[in-house]
Amino acid sequence: MSFWDLLFIAIGLAMDALAVAIGKGLAANGECKKICIITGLYFGSFQTFMPFLGFLCGETISHYITSVSKIVSLILLVLIGLNMIRETIRETDKEERASLSVKVMLPAAVATSIDAFAVGVTFAALEVNIIIAVLLIGFIAFLFSCIGAKIGSIFGSRFEKQSGILGGIILILIGIKIFVVGH
Repeated sequence: MSFWDLLFIAIGLAMDALAVAIGKGLAANGECKKICIITGLYFGSFQTFMPFLGFLCGETISHYITSVSKIVSLILLVLIGLNMIRETIRETDKEERASLSVKVMLPAAVATSIDAFAVGVTFAALEVNIIIAVLLIGFIAFLFSCIGAKIGSIFGSRFEKQSGILGGIILILIGIKIFVVGH
């Protein structure tokens, strides 16, 4: 898998974190730096850890799925992308957006990185340097979280839904590309 494929996957995965960070930025009340750091650390850490965990799980079953890796990648990435779009369209509670507590941020970080876990599983069946992949995914998630918090604090809710939908579309397109072209 090329660096550009990994970069686009990282961007697609980071769109969930971007959307949540925009929501957090909406409630910034002058605390944009704090929100940037907290959301960046939560989402960046989980987006780094979850694909690695998925890769390890996938390694144990990869010899069973190697012959169907392209179709498995297509199915998983399309399902993940469609789920991202569905979750983006669903409304969230305003109070939940404002909170930076572990009780709110931990589930948000896990929820936004479940798709990264599934992508990690597919990495096990593909030619992927997992260290570069997880570091890139984590860095992009951290960066997009910071950008999202800033966007939210400056522009309001204008881009929140579009970023989640765009992320889903990117993952679907990457799945189609892997199926049609290969790694």
